[in-house]
Amino acid sequence: MQAIKETHFNFPGQTGFYRGKVRDVYYFGDLMAMVATDRISAFDVILPKAIPDKGRVLNQIAAFNLQATRDLVPNWVLSTPDQNVTIGFKCEPFAVEMVVRGYLAGHAAREYKAGKRTLCGVALPEGLKENDKLPNPIITPTTKAAVGHDEDISREEILKRGIVSEADYKTLEEYTLKLYKKGTELAAERGLILVDTKYEFGKHNGVIYLIDEVHTPDSSRYFYAEGYEARQKAGETQKQLSKEFVRQWLIENGFQGKDGQKVPEMTESKVGEISARYKELYEHVRGEALGAVDYGRLSQRIEQSILNSINSANLQAKKN
Repeated sequence: MQAIKETHFNFPGQTGFYRGKVRDVYYFGDLMAMVATDRISAFDVILPKAIPDKGRVLNQIAAFNLQATRDLVPNWVLSTPDQNVTIGFKCEPFAVEMVVRGYLAGHAAREYKAGKRTLCGVALPEGLKENDKLPNPIITPTTKAAVGHDEDISREEILKRGIVSEADYKTLEEYTLKLYKKGTELAAERGLILVDTKYEFGKHNGVIYLIDEVHTPDSSRYFYAEGYEARQKAGETQKQLSKEFVRQWLIENGFQGKDGQKVPEMTESKVGEISARYKELYEHVRGEALGAVDYGRLSQRIEQSILNSINSANLQAKKN
């Protein structure tokens, strides 16, 4: 198996390029082609080795969920011409990520355990255990840092600093809760619980759109519904589907993205284990096996799919 760590394409008519933590984005005026690479990040740090199949797993799960939610919230996608590629229109992103939580898990649980009872300006009740269901879903935004760590921020601080206007923020909140409700329903159909997730939004021609990926194991945390209540009552760890297993491995080996900490060695065995887990995630979330792929032509296949899609989009624009 081969992994796509980076792409280095140069297309006719290309107007820009951006390399994010895990995606390479090619711009063509108002259009963009987003390549889901196999890079993997945790604690806002790109890990040294790429994970075979990770990119196509996440891209296909995102495509499914974007299609399933587009009647609720408009999104940026025009087509998904390749397992690793999504074509859409360029949006100006808001500088916040809308994190929504239905359960006390992950970062929220760690903060609660440390004694905090307010998270991003939202009060949490006393007496909760890790992974307990919250009385109602809560929105706990984070700043979207171009470099370094994202940070928790309250609704009040977002409005005070003028990061998002009050009118736009109300729309982001409304969209976030609608999407989480739908995501919860989709998860239940697969015997899963959507514990928490994050959404990103942007504007195009004055309209707010859902952007980036949606309800993937990298942006979301899932529990298995079967046995959830029994495990909570017994104080046992919940069985989950998410990238949390990577974060836990890093924590156990002394890494949480802090200054002076070193990423543990990513052996071939560990890379293979993570790749296998991503395939397992795909099968549970999509309810089907991940298809075969020709690893010898990954780069050529991706390049050709972008070229064909952009040419087709430009031809359609001329006809219109």
